Amino acid sequence: MLRTRAAVLAAPEADEHHDRTPIGWFARAVRVPGRERRILVQSAKATFAATAAWLLATLVLRLPQPFLAPYAAVFLVEATVYRSLRGWLQQVGSVASGVLLAAVAGQLIPSQAVALAAVVFLGLLAGSWRRFGDAGVWVGVTGMLVVSYGTAREPVLLGDRLLETALGAAIGVAVNTLILPPLYGERLAAAAGRLGKALAGLLETMSDLIRQDEPPEDLDGLTSRVRDARSQVLAAEEAVGLTREGRLLNLRRGRPSAGARHERPLRTLIGLWPAMSQLVAAVRTTTTGRREHPFEYPWPDARDALADLMHHLGGAVEAVATAGEPVELGECRRLLEKLENRLVTADEDGVPARLGLGTLTLPARLLLEQLEKR
Repeated sequence: MLRTRAAVLAAPEADEHHDRTPIGWFARAVRVPGRERRILVQSAKATFAATAAWLLATLVLRLPQPFLAPYAAVFLVEATVYRSLRGWLQQVGSVASGVLLAAVAGQLIPSQAVALAAVVFLGLLAGSWRRFGDAGVWVGVTGMLVVSYGTAREPVLLGDRLLETALGAAIGVAVNTLILPPLYGERLAAAAGRLGKALAGLLETMSDLIRQDEPPEDLDGLTSRVRDARSQVLAAEEAVGLTREGRLLNLRRGRPSAGARHERPLRTLIGLWPAMSQLVAAVRTTTTGRREHPFEYPWPDARDALADLMHHLGGAVEAVATAGEPVELGECRRLLEKLENRLVTADEDGVPARLGLGTLTLPARLLLEQLEKR
């Protein structure tokens, strides 16, 4: 059952493999809600915002060379509405600072080349202020553009630069806020599936490793599984953070999203990683220690119980990832109780072997407790 469910969870990845061509990518964007469609929609919105900003600046306001208007509009069609609104403040502030810096340099420095150097240097320093965020680099860049276009000594044109920047930024924010504001609920479902598969695969690998009577030549398989699982944990944390941020100030936040029911299971899976890391460390220590200290490794029947426990924990992990599926923990509790009773009563095992068994049992108990709190 564990391997069957893992195959089902892996199926979307196989589908994605066939959609890597441009035509396949576009067809997937049209057919399936997800990353491809979000990129397509955001690209169309950015194009619309840039065009609208350019037309408004040239045809309505009659601004000469309003290159900053479409530029600001494009950069403010952000991944979330919150980032657009935050970016509006940062963008307008950084561009305004760059324009004012160019104006001061234009009035005080006769040489255009010297003024350009001064504006770029001071602008990049000022842009490092954390309040500007990622937009800080545009303090120096905007000042450079204004000086190089020769408008630094013309107050009217400087005012136009500020106006067009504010206009383009406002249009970008408005488009991103009012036209299909992005939500990321479906990322939770995908992240839960991938993380559940990775954690279950890691538990299955450790289960097979513990059953072996002879120590493995190396632990490359386990190391690879650990890296995959850690990568999926980081991706899941990013998905949770982006989904939460995507709901802020979003006009669509009240609508049910595809991944809403996966948020709590995903948080449960993320919370398993500390105990999983401890279990991996225990398996590494006791497994590789067999070469030098075989007496510290649990007896075969105890190892079989441990392996069965990890196998059933893997099945429970995948069940958590599939929101709505019942999570059976009864067999896990029975096996854990059996192992803990052996720690207390099996004097014939000897202290060293019981020490090795306890080292492996404790993180398994922590995993079970986290699953019970879901």
